[in-house]
Amino acid sequence: MTTITTRTVEYPADGLTMIGHLALPAGADRAPAVLLGPEGIGLNDLQRRRADALAELGYVALAFDINGGRVLADPEEMLAHVTPLLAAPDRMRDIGHAALDVLRAEPRTDPERIAAIGYGTGGIIALELGRDGVDLRAIGTINGLNTGRPGEAARINCPVWAGVGSEDPIMSSAHREAFTSEMQAAGVDWRFVVYGGALHAFHHPTVDHTVLPGVGHHPLHAERAWRDFLDLLAECLPLEEPAAAQAQPSS
Repeated sequence: MTTITTRTVEYPADGLTMIGHLALPAGADRAPAVLLGPEGIGLNDLQRRRADALAELGYVALAFDINGGRVLADPEEMLAHVTPLLAAPDRMRDIGHAALDVLRAEPRTDPERIAAIGYGTGGIIALELGRDGVDLRAIGTINGLNTGRPGEAARINCPVWAGVGSEDPIMSSAHREAFTSEMQAAGVDWRFVVYGGALHAFHHPTVDHTVLPGVGHHPLHAERAWRDFLDLLAECLPLEEPAAAQAQPSS
């Protein structure tokens, strides 16, 4: 296993002191970087491990925070915090930009090669960064779809990948249709994957506390979704920039 370095990073956003998790690959050279967003409960050990896994592959990875260092396991408390946030795109963008600034300031980060991926709320924040015109190599979201303000999706300048469970009552068919229609109308390079039989937050292992109705773990699809994220990064944010393709000879 590749030796990585991790550290906690604190930074202000949304009136809170956010506590992110930065994972650095082995070596000293600059590397492509991934901004990794958590679901509504906040940054937990699962997301930290995902950032570490990305660093083991060779990426600089920042798992960012949305709740000021708290993990909101109680569904009612989580909804009380997240629902108004999801209705405020400028707040979400501020959270995303603050984390992106931390990632860009890291000396190991290649600032020209950054992707943003996320789960639930974190995925929606990644989408809002794209709608704000941020220069990203790719955007990926699992269990997190929203429709932006009119015309702003045209500012997305990178491929977008989205995945949801077919039985997810939170990301309903209406959400899916609105999202895909927005991407198509804006001319975005988009892909959409529906994981058959999966509920909301299917990527998260089963927990021993109360969860929202319609939430449930699907181990097989959780692994597939992670591989789909990695495939997106391999395509759009390769660890080594490909050499310039030779021009096709003229006839």
